[in-house]
Amino acid sequence: MNALNSGDISWLLISSALVFIMTPGLAFFYGGLVKRKNAINTIMSSAFIMGLASLLWVLIGFSLSFSGGAGGFIGDLNWFGMRLTEGSAATAYAPNTVCFAVFQMMFAIITPALITGAIVERMRFSALFIFIAIWSIIVYYPLAHMVWGNGFLMKLGAIDFAGGTVVHISSGVSALVAAIVLGKRKNYGKATYHPHNIPFVFLGAALLWFGWFGFNAGSAGAANSLAIHAFITTNTACATAILSWMLIEKIRNKKPTLVGASTGAVVGLVAITPGAGYVPIWASIIIGALVSPICYFFISVVKPKLGYDDSLDTFGCHGIGGIWGSIATGLFAKNGFNPDPKLDAVQWNGLVFGQWQLFVRELASIGIAIAVSVVGTLIALGITKLCVKKLRVSPKEEDIGLDTVEHGESAYPSFNGMD
Repeated sequence: MNALNSGDISWLLISSALVFIMTPGLAFFYGGLVKRKNAINTIMSSAFIMGLASLLWVLIGFSLSFSGGAGGFIGDLNWFGMRLTEGSAATAYAPNTVCFAVFQMMFAIITPALITGAIVERMRFSALFIFIAIWSIIVYYPLAHMVWGNGFLMKLGAIDFAGGTVVHISSGVSALVAAIVLGKRKNYGKATYHPHNIPFVFLGAALLWFGWFGFNAGSAGAANSLAIHAFITTNTACATAILSWMLIEKIRNKKPTLVGASTGAVVGLVAITPGAGYVPIWASIIIGALVSPICYFFISVVKPKLGYDDSLDTFGCHGIGGIWGSIATGLFAKNGFNPDPKLDAVQWNGLVFGQWQLFVRELASIGIAIAVSVVGTLIALGITKLCVKKLRVSPKEEDIGLDTVEHGESAYPSFNGMD
């Protein structure tokens, strides 16, 4: 990143605030989807991460993600506690390193929060707290370093504009692993689960869409033509995915739903994230149009077939959507969108433009991200279990609801115990 002027700094700080609001948006999105007796716990699962991930990032996260390090897999602790000086020759992001760190901190907050959607309504809060801290250290920081911190995958030639690999594949795959290890909810497969507050779901999706402009356009690193390009590809893919999901519901169920439209918006945003600054605008239409049927198939066909309980379809939306987005980046990426050719991370055009190298490297990055996420999540869960003995609440506590059991609060004080 070149030296930033005041306009670039303003855009990055505004983008940071936009990305920050995505985590409360996610809390509403997830909170509306669960039973009312678990609404507080579900929202709290995102809220505490806003504090924990922020502190971890300042202490060690930024250093482990973006400092030097050996082997290209994780950084070192030379910048422990943000001990760095703006303009320092030790960093490639001078003279505005702290500004860059603030922006990247928001990614470190929302990524682990995404995982919680797969394990809501049954995981102990203390276990979740420990798990998220460990997962951030052994999964997120290494992947951020490998992809964005001049690590192994960056040197390999794989690209990820704003987090398809680092954010969505990592959280989606980790969510699936955690859901399988934790086990199914008590009445899964026997009772029908319905969202308790659909307006909350749409509010959350709208906040995510709003914040995603900072997520993707902010990843240009400056207020320039690349940010404009990422902005329009982001909105276009999201808009197309909404319509695609609605069409699927109309064909299959005769009625489009607000939950479906909200889900379509999210998967469209997920899919365009890795390629937002690299693919042509017309390609974002294809990416958005195809992500909805792909994710819908995994949610409605593959998930019931395999029988895992990914409560809010984190893997089906973020894992699968992120994988498709990374594949699509390898298909449609094209040189020339970055205003500074010296900074253009695309070494090759995508497969549809006649070059295969980038496509192969994107497939490799997907495989490595999956492997790191699976192994890291199993280790994090193992360490967590050593600390708290039991990862999930008892069947009786599950019946009562985690709002009361874990927090002594109710989202609806007049609630009488019925779902």
